[in-house]
Amino acid sequence: MKVTLLGTGTSTGVPMIGCQCRVCLSDDPRDKRLRVSALLQTETSTVLIDTSADFRQQMLMHGVRRIDGIFYTHYHYDHISGFDDLRAFQFLHRKSPKCYANEETIEYIKRMFAYAFGGAKQSGGGLPQVDFALVEQDAIQIGDIEMQPIRLEHGILNILGYRAGNFAYLTDCNVVPESSLDQLRELDVLVLDGLRYTKHPTHLTIDEAVETANKIGARMTYLTHMNHDVMHAEAELRLPDNVRLGYDNLTFTV
Repeated sequence: MKVTLLGTGTSTGVPMIGCQCRVCLSDDPRDKRLRVSALLQTETSTVLIDTSADFRQQMLMHGVRRIDGIFYTHYHYDHISGFDDLRAFQFLHRKSPKCYANEETIEYIKRMFAYAFGGAKQSGGGLPQVDFALVEQDAIQIGDIEMQPIRLEHGILNILGYRAGNFAYLTDCNVVPESSLDQLRELDVLVLDGLRYTKHPTHLTIDEAVETANKIGARMTYLTHMNHDVMHAEAELRLPDNVRLGYDNLTFTV
């Protein structure tokens, strides 16, 4: 299975609008961060995690022509706001990809995009036509990719990470509950939230992410959801060998 990190930035993206800090002005391409999302691909199946605020750009950049399933981690804007552009798949294939999410996220998306769920004054082919399925505890099979939901804490929110084979994706969390650790054993690659160096109420700091990565014990961990306090080249020098910073368009095989 090939995994591509489509975006590794926080909700504002990096560079941030109007900012003149050294990271936002950096000419290192690894310091250019779209909003977080990941693409999982085998020879026969394609799964997307989150339709980010940069969804359209990410799909065009990577030439994605088909998605078999979309799995949402939670309902924050930077993770769901690309939803409307799922229309492109129904224009091409007569059907948008099926979406999977917890109950809160489904309800929030239906409110935010009410026009796509019966709220439009005028209907027509331009409205997203998307089916949702509820994610609970059981794994969901999409072709030859099995997606196992992992419970995470994002401040007071209970959100989802996902495991697929020996890969796991845990973004936007400040706690990986003890009850979830058993689902994260024997990983080859882990992608884990690591927002910045200073404490945050809903995200892991980079130091906390390193501690969590060591507790989980994946062979390699890549951090994601970094903000503009984090300069890639400098941060890499401070990390242990088994933890690296992710960056946009990073691709690896598990």
